[in-house]
Amino acid sequence: MMLHRNILLYGEVEKPLIQQELQAGPLSLIYEEGDLRYIKLGDLEVLRGINVTFKDRYWNTVPKVISNVLMEIAEDWFNITYKAEHKNDDVDFSWKGVITGNTNGNITFKMEGVARSTFLRNRIGFCTLHPITECAGRPCVVETIDGDLHQGLFPEDISPYQVFTQMRAVTYEILPGLSAEIRLNGDIFEMEDQRNWTDASYKTYCTPLCSTPVEIKEGTAIAQTVTLTLKGEVPRLKRRTRSPGITFSVSEKPLTRLPRIGLCMASHGRALSQKELERLKALNLSHLRVDLDLTIDDSISAFRLASSDASKLGVPLEIALILSDNAGDELKALVRSLDQIKPSIWTWLIFHKEERSTPEWLIKYAQDQLARYSPDTLFGAGTNIYFTELNRNRPPMHLLDLACYPITPQVHVNDDNSLIENLEAQSWTVRQANQFSGGLPIAVTPVTFKPRFNPDNPSPKTSIASDQLPPQVDVRQMALFGAIWTACSLKYLSEAGAHSATYFETTGWRGVMETEEGSPLPEIFHSLPGCVYPLYHVLADVGEFSGGDVLLTESSDNIMVNGLAVRKDGRTRVLIANLCDERRDVTVRNLGKYVRVFYLDESNAVRAMRSPEAIRAREGNLLQTSAGTIRMSLLPYAVARIDDG
Repeated sequence: MMLHRNILLYGEVEKPLIQQELQAGPLSLIYEEGDLRYIKLGDLEVLRGINVTFKDRYWNTVPKVISNVLMEIAEDWFNITYKAEHKNDDVDFSWKGVITGNTNGNITFKMEGVARSTFLRNRIGFCTLHPITECAGRPCVVETIDGDLHQGLFPEDISPYQVFTQMRAVTYEILPGLSAEIRLNGDIFEMEDQRNWTDASYKTYCTPLCSTPVEIKEGTAIAQTVTLTLKGEVPRLKRRTRSPGITFSVSEKPLTRLPRIGLCMASHGRALSQKELERLKALNLSHLRVDLDLTIDDSISAFRLASSDASKLGVPLEIALILSDNAGDELKALVRSLDQIKPSIWTWLIFHKEERSTPEWLIKYAQDQLARYSPDTLFGAGTNIYFTELNRNRPPMHLLDLACYPITPQVHVNDDNSLIENLEAQSWTVRQANQFSGGLPIAVTPVTFKPRFNPDNPSPKTSIASDQLPPQVDVRQMALFGAIWTACSLKYLSEAGAHSATYFETTGWRGVMETEEGSPLPEIFHSLPGCVYPLYHVLADVGEFSGGDVLLTESSDNIMVNGLAVRKDGRTRVLIANLCDERRDVTVRNLGKYVRVFYLDESNAVRAMRSPEAIRAREGNLLQTSAGTIRMSLLPYAVARIDDG
C-alpha cells in the first residue's frame, strides 16, 4: 500500500493553509486564511498574530469557513476583504473581515458580523498575540476603558491570572524611540499569559472571563476593530529576506540528565501482542502510565491489564489515581487488588475527580493508605488538566516526591505553524513548576497531541458520527509532522530539566504504532496496520541514551529547524528536525571529526513504518566534518540523526 506524500507529511491529503507574504511600509507579515501572523519590523517580532476567534459556552473552538476573498496587494501596502461563517450545532454566525496595511506601517483589522441563530458563547472576536521573546519582562502602558493610563509589565514568570483587565489599548517599545500601539474597539478586552497552556504568547482577547458565557440573540450585530500603529521614529531597515541557511550548534558541556521517558496504556483496552511488546522494548522505556478512575466500575480490570503489559515490558507503572470524596472505599478496593496483582509501581499520581488541583487532604489520605504496599514508591500530585491549574492552585509541595501536570498543544489552536511555534513554551512550564515547587522533580504526564477531555464541559457528547475521528485523535500522530514535533518537545522538556515525560499511548491512533488490526477509520486516519509511526523512531533514538545527559543546542531559527543532543558513555547523538514543509539547508557546528548521518524523511518513511527493525539497523553514512562542521539539506518535516563516527 502506497501513501500519498501529503499523508506522509501531514497525515491527510489536504495541504495545510496557504500563506501570503505582505508588507505594510516597514512591517512584514503573513496572511493565512483570514488571520495575520508574524508581524515584524526587520527581525523584531511586533505581534505574533491577530485573529478572530469563536469559542462556544464550553470553550470549544467553532471553526470558520472563509469565502469571497479579495486581495489588493502592492509592494508596501495591501487591502484584503472576505466573508466568514461559524456553524456548529445551534451556532450560526457570519461576518465580514477587512484588513488594510498602509505605507506608514499602520494595520487595521475590522470584523462586522450578525448572529443568524440564538446561542451561548464565551468569545466572538479578536485575539492579538504578543511574542514572549520580545515582550517578557518589558514595560508597557495600558489604557483602560475609562481612558486612564497605567504603567505595566509583561510578566517574566508565567502569570497564573489575567495580566491586565478592562483594556482599550496597550503600547510597548519596539526599539528606542519607537513603540507599537495596539488599540481595540467593540468589546472589553483583557490579557492572559498563554504559556499556562503552552502557547508561546501573551493573548489580548475580548469579553472578560468573569462575564462568560454570554447569550447572543438571533439578529445581534457584532463589530470590532484592532489597529496597530507605529509611534515614533521608524529606522530605515533593509527589507527582510529569507536566510539562505540555518545554523544549529551543539554545546560540549552536559546541561542536565535526560528525563525518564514513558508511554500511556492504550485507550482501546486490548493487551499488547508479542510483536508490539518487542517493538516497545526497543524504546527503552522507563515506565508505563495507567489511569485508574476508581469512581467508576471495572477500573481494576484495566489495572490488571496494565500490570501485565508493564511486567512483560520490564518497566514499573506510573499510576494516575482518580478519586472522589469517597476516597476511603475507593482506596480500600484498590489495596485489596494490590495484594492480588502485586504490580511494580514507580509513582502514584493522586487526583480528585472534581478538583482541578489535588487537595491536601487527599494527598495525606492516599499516602496513609498506599505507602504500606510499596514504601519506596514516589507520591506525586498536581493537576490532570492543564499547567495553568497547577500554577493557580499549588498543592502542598512538602508532602510530595514530585509535582505533575500534562501538556497538550491544542487548547487554543490546531494549525501546524502554531503547534511548532508554541513548542518553546513547554520549557517555561517546567522552569516555573521547578521554581514554585522548591526544586521538586517535575513529571510532565501525559504529553498528547489533543486534549484527552474537556474539563469545561461536564456532559460532553458521547456519540460520534461514524465518519468522524474521536476528538482525542489527531491525524498528524502517524505522520512525519508527529516525529518532528516530538523531537522538539523532548528538546524543550529535557533542556528545562523535567524529571520525567510520559508521551502518547502504546498502540492505536493515539499511540506510537498502529494495532495489527489497523485504523478503525482508514479513509480518515491513514495508518498502516501493524506499523510504527515516524515518532516511534524519535523515541527510539532518544531511548538508546536512557540515563544519559542532555547537551544544550541552539538554532538560528528555532521555528524552522530545531533539535536536541544527548550523550551517554562517551557517545553523542544529535537529532535535527526540519519544522516546515519546505526543504531547509542547515549548517551543524561543534561536532567530532567523523559522524554518521541518517535521515528519516518522505523518501524512506514508509519503509521505516513497515520495517522499523531493518531501518534502525542502518548506521547511516560516514562523513568527515570540516573543523566539526557539516552542511546538510533536510527534506520537509525530516529528522536527521547524527552520531559520533
